[in-house]
Amino acid sequence: MTYLIIALTAIISYLIGSVNFSILLSKMLSGKDIRESGSGNAGATNMLRTYGKKMGVITLLLDVLKGIVVILLSRLVKNIAGTDEIYPVISYVAGVCVILGHNFPLYFGFKGGKGVATSLGVVLMLDWKVGLIVAVVAIAVMAVTRYVSLGSILGGAMYIVIEIVKMIVTKNVDVIQLVCVVIIGGLLIARHHANIKRLLSGTENKLGAKKGEVK
Repeated sequence: MTYLIIALTAIISYLIGSVNFSILLSKMLSGKDIRESGSGNAGATNMLRTYGKKMGVITLLLDVLKGIVVILLSRLVKNIAGTDEIYPVISYVAGVCVILGHNFPLYFGFKGGKGVATSLGVVLMLDWKVGLIVAVVAIAVMAVTRYVSLGSILGGAMYIVIEIVKMIVTKNVDVIQLVCVVIIGGLLIARHHANIKRLLSGTENKLGAKKGEVK
């Protein structure tokens, strides 16, 4: 029964994650898919560059909200099930699945965003202290370097390190939880593979840069 509950929660989380707001909003605004504009990424940064600050912020908040809603859902399921055995495991699994839904949406040909904002919502809800540390460092890196991708990549790596250290210090190592943590942080890094290449070659676009400007 426990595994069935976790499986159903995982499926629902993935389906919620598959609702890509950048694609929906771009089609509402111009009839054009955001994946056909700018960087081609279905996320808040591309919405910012293509449709302006207002739409970028709205997309960001909606993507973060997806992560929050799914973790709240997992907690509700835990309360209904009446057992603490499946929590926090069910929440970490749900978090991974909502991010997978955002990155590989069922409704949009499995071509979605990079999951930065949704991951932020998930991480903050799983452990707000860890999430806050990761968010502050990532935002600081973005502000100083103007590279959103660099902040996101470092945020993903830092999340894995902090969670592992926390498990060691508290002597509470859960294999499934650890795997989920590595997937969440690893996806953030892996989804930015093209950005990593551009960062290394010095051709990555900076936030606020004009078209064609990289420095």
